[in-house]
Amino acid sequence: MNKDESLYIAGPLCFYKNGYGMWNALRKEAEFNGFKVALPNDNVLDYEEGNKRQFSAAIFKNCRDSMNQTTCIIANLENYRGMVPDGGTVYEMGMAYGKGAKLYGFTRDKRPARMKFGLGQYKGNEIYDLDGRVLAHKEIPFGPCIVGSTKIIEGNFTDALKSFMTDIEEESKLKSNRNVFIMDADPQATVLPADKPRVYLSSFERYDNDAKEKFEVMKKICDKYGLIAISPLDDAPMVEKVESDDVYEMAYNQFDHYQQHVRNCDLILANLNDYHGYEPNDDVSFECGMAFQLGKKCFGYLKEVKPMIELVPNKGKDLEYRDVNDMNVEDFDNPLNLMFGASFTLFDGSFEEVVKKVSEALVDFKLADDLVPAIME
Repeated sequence: MNKDESLYIAGPLCFYKNGYGMWNALRKEAEFNGFKVALPNDNVLDYEEGNKRQFSAAIFKNCRDSMNQTTCIIANLENYRGMVPDGGTVYEMGMAYGKGAKLYGFTRDKRPARMKFGLGQYKGNEIYDLDGRVLAHKEIPFGPCIVGSTKIIEGNFTDALKSFMTDIEEESKLKSNRNVFIMDADPQATVLPADKPRVYLSSFERYDNDAKEKFEVMKKICDKYGLIAISPLDDAPMVEKVESDDVYEMAYNQFDHYQQHVRNCDLILANLNDYHGYEPNDDVSFECGMAFQLGKKCFGYLKEVKPMIELVPNKGKDLEYRDVNDMNVEDFDNPLNLMFGASFTLFDGSFEEVVKKVSEALVDFKLADDLVPAIME
């Protein structure tokens, strides 16, 4: 049974000291249990020596090619440079979901966000984060995109692998029972094509107290530049709206809306600024990976588009740009993880300035063959 499955092992191990040795150990464990493994370092990189952004694009292309062989992803969901997982890992989870793969994640801490976020402050009965917004999805361990798409295992890679193996056995039993039908998620859009491009505003503003008002302003700006905007707060056509006291049921329903918005849009515009640390918000990262996998036009914006080694505190070149956790900070001339830097056209400026640039870029949109989109200031 296992030989029919091809695993993608996702996580920031490549930034650890001896990380590649650890990565290969996980690979050997999966192969010992009969799985095929598809990893980005399986293929030789094709890039021009000294061209850092092309180097990052070559790595991304290998990630994309490996992902397209994948039937299951097992992802490391440990907090990374803040209170959320590695953005590149969550991006890959979005890619995996977009292609219909099974998603498993492991973490040593499945506690609700309110228990993991040690810097929250009470104002009345609500917990607020350091940015002054109510702490989002505080009763679940991750954002709705991860919770709704992924089987989350408390433990390590071995625990997640064992859980996957058990599920394969149980699925085989179910398939043998003719009255049980296993159905994948509907991959189709639920809206008709429009006369203007439809853009999904993937942003952590969805958690703000005044999110509705903010998205209304953003939608008017998009309309001014010829775009139909969808926000995460909007109901997705053909997706039932659920009201429940069960926090997981609500998270799953939120995810159903989010993922359908990604399917329904022509392009995604993602707020990739830091969220509770030095990584993008995990719902946004997931939606970005899913959008890329589904062939959407991908745009993002940040306050600054300087190289990551200038944005994340580190020990400098002589000490391999190691951060406070002794993890390597990427040096690819991108402002954030290469998964975004190699697949998204990135802008800075005000939201209106960004939307204007997006509308102009759509007139003659092309993603270069080397997958290095522009960084626009």
